Amino acid sequence: MNPFSSGTRLRDMIRAIRACKTAAEERAVVRKECAAIRASINENDNDYRHRNLAKLMFIHMLGYPTHFGQMECLKLIASPGFPEKRIGYLGLMLLLDERQEVLMLVTNSLKQDLNHTNQYIVGLALCALGNICSAEMARDLAPEVERLLQFRDPNIRKKAALCSIRIIKKVPDLAENFINPATALLREKHHGVLITGVQLCTDLCKISPEALEHIRKKCTDGLVRTLRDLANSPYSPEYDIAGITDPFLHIRLLKLLRVLGEGDADASDSMNDILAQVATKTETNKVAGNAILYECVQTIMSVEDNGGLRVLAINILGRFLSNRDNNIRYVALNMLMKAVTVDAQAVQRHRATILECVKDSDASIRKRALELVYVLVNETNVKPLAKELVDYLEVSDHDFREDLTAKICSIVAKFSPDKIWYIDQMLKVLSEAGNFVKDEVWHALIVVISNASELHGYTVRALYRAFQTSAEQEILVRVTVWCIGEYGDMLVNNIGMLDIEDPITVTESDAVDVVEIAIKRHASDLTTKAMALVALLKLSSRFPSCSERIREIIVQFKGNFVLELQQRSIEFNSIIAKHQNIRSMLVERMPVLDEATFVGRRAGSLPGTASSTTAPSVSLPNGVSKPVAPLVDLLDLSSDDAPAPSSSGGDLLHDLLGVDLSPASQSGAGKTSNSGTDVLLDLLSIGSPSAPSSSSTIDILSSNTSNKAPVSPLSDLSPLSLSSRATSNAGAAPMMDLLDGFSSSPPTDSNGPPALPSITAFESSHLRLTFDFSKQPGNPQTTIIQATFMNLSSDTYTDFVFQAAVPKFLQLHLDPASSNTLPAAGNGSVTQSLKVTNSQHGKKSLVMRIRIAYKINGKDTLEEGQINNFPRDL
Repeated sequence: MNPFSSGTRLRDMIRAIRACKTAAEERAVVRKECAAIRASINENDNDYRHRNLAKLMFIHMLGYPTHFGQMECLKLIASPGFPEKRIGYLGLMLLLDERQEVLMLVTNSLKQDLNHTNQYIVGLALCALGNICSAEMARDLAPEVERLLQFRDPNIRKKAALCSIRIIKKVPDLAENFINPATALLREKHHGVLITGVQLCTDLCKISPEALEHIRKKCTDGLVRTLRDLANSPYSPEYDIAGITDPFLHIRLLKLLRVLGEGDADASDSMNDILAQVATKTETNKVAGNAILYECVQTIMSVEDNGGLRVLAINILGRFLSNRDNNIRYVALNMLMKAVTVDAQAVQRHRATILECVKDSDASIRKRALELVYVLVNETNVKPLAKELVDYLEVSDHDFREDLTAKICSIVAKFSPDKIWYIDQMLKVLSEAGNFVKDEVWHALIVVISNASELHGYTVRALYRAFQTSAEQEILVRVTVWCIGEYGDMLVNNIGMLDIEDPITVTESDAVDVVEIAIKRHASDLTTKAMALVALLKLSSRFPSCSERIREIIVQFKGNFVLELQQRSIEFNSIIAKHQNIRSMLVERMPVLDEATFVGRRAGSLPGTASSTTAPSVSLPNGVSKPVAPLVDLLDLSSDDAPAPSSSGGDLLHDLLGVDLSPASQSGAGKTSNSGTDVLLDLLSIGSPSAPSSSSTIDILSSNTSNKAPVSPLSDLSPLSLSSRATSNAGAAPMMDLLDGFSSSPPTDSNGPPALPSITAFESSHLRLTFDFSKQPGNPQTTIIQATFMNLSSDTYTDFVFQAAVPKFLQLHLDPASSNTLPAAGNGSVTQSLKVTNSQHGKKSLVMRIRIAYKINGKDTLEEGQINNFPRDL
């Protein structure tokens, strides 16, 4: 006999395939066998049809295409004999799915077999229908399946129940037809039928509210009775698993009770006793018992409030945490995460065990336990929990340090009882894992240090000590360099000593040594070196005796390949050598940084934080486009924290250098100053200070350079201290020397169109939208609208999106918004430009429908409105 003829037995084909040594040989064997099967199909060979289909199923399991044999399944299903039908239905379930159009041809055969007198054939049809039933088949065959739920044989009833589950999932409208037959199954004594009936009722309750109410009223007491009988039943060899009677039925019953008790106090009360009994009497030394307990805990946490039961459930989870099985501990941690929102106090009792899980050898348990500890922290326990985590940070795995560091920093920032404790903990983290600390964390630390004036001396001394032992931590080096640059004199003179610290002897040369080490470290990145150069410039004024040494260090970077460092070096060297009379003013200490403004900027809420997409960010030392706020503050370039515009020439200098990002400075632009500012304005020939514009600033800064040149080097020369000091007329000229040859541009008078009034286009209890209008000269049909959005609530809006629609006689173009986050309580705004062209200008006024979408604490919010109050001449 040909080994690849249609008469080849299945086992012979399997042996031939397994004997293949390469994939190519296997493909050749399968190809020959498929060719033989095709030939047999074409010959309509009835004798070997079932054998051919069995081979096709094996070939299908190997991953080869078998679509050419689909019709053979239907022919076998239509055969009268049970063996042929069995192979046919098996092939139907394996080779086809509900998306195949050929299934339409099998519906009639299924209907006939569901009404067959042979219960085994009925069972085959139910199995096939439960696996591949489509919505159309469900509608056609639902009456037969519903009838079979009351069939005399329990195996048929069980299969009919499972088939019913698929039917109601495919066609939820049919659920009401199965409510009464399903509830009848809950009175079954046969466990196989009962477990499928419970599952059918569970799915009915999830799909149909009417079914939920019916089963809740009619069946809750019966289900409680069934669970009690099951829990108290004596040993039964037929259902016993590890000494527990049918744990699968236990779990299914508990799941159904959870669905029934959720949101219903009466149903919850009726099941409290049995839940307590299951929770206390189930053995925990076997996997089956733990599975029942876990399901019982989930049910207790889901049903209506019962404080005692919930404490019992959380205590069970606490015992799970001491189990040696990692899977049990992991699910316990998952469940405790949910339980914290319900009864945090009960979870707090297991805090020590949860902390031990943070130190577990299993990475998934460590991560989940850390998330749970983070949720458990509050004002009362932050100190012991933070101490435990910081201590573990010293010995933790390298891969786990990033997550652990982030959580510790967040906990310390959120719950610190006082600033000195916050600073101490952050210094420990920086010393142990500084390289894992994110930028916004150390930016926030510097803001806190700046605000703690009584701790400046303590902090700089603590950082100096930490630097001696942990100089390899990059972020620690940055914070140390910044603090020595600001408070180096306090370090040398032991100013602000606290009772808890020991005196330390540090010379001016020692302080400079720290910055020199930082700037010359091979591992230091561009940001660290740039900050070190700024610190050296400040120390040159604070330590006159070391001024020459500092200049020599700075000069070494005049030929650096990095343009940023080279430019800083040249400019700072010029300040030290030529402008000693104004150096002390330039390098004064930064004023206190406003914490609220910094928090708003971290959320990307202030308009000044939107970085340019076409040019490098003004404030970053490495010229990379990033959010402006943090490094602006750290490198003395921001004026958010400076006072409102006053008579100081320094305010104008901030405006000219393009680093005043505060809304206050914009709103105060109309105020007239009257002292050194006038002199500086006259020197720069830019007219009255009452209306400074960004365009004039750009013209001045770019008069001797190309339009694309970054302005950050000039920004670095403008310290915050100038904005809070008044300068005399005589002091203005030396300040202008810093510009080194930048010529001023004469003012240009433009006779533009008359100013159009602003309008409040939309206002609700949460949001205000204002429109400012401008016209392009010579194009009266086109209007440029500047939309400004202001948040009137106390919550920050995220995922902010503005949409607008206009009639057909208008054309609308929207530019991208300045940010997708709108800060709370008016602490900033989002702006967006609109360009509207009115083809009926002079005949029809503008009209616009708007839609504003945003999220409040993750919840989607939508506001809509129509704007009809546009000025007439638009």
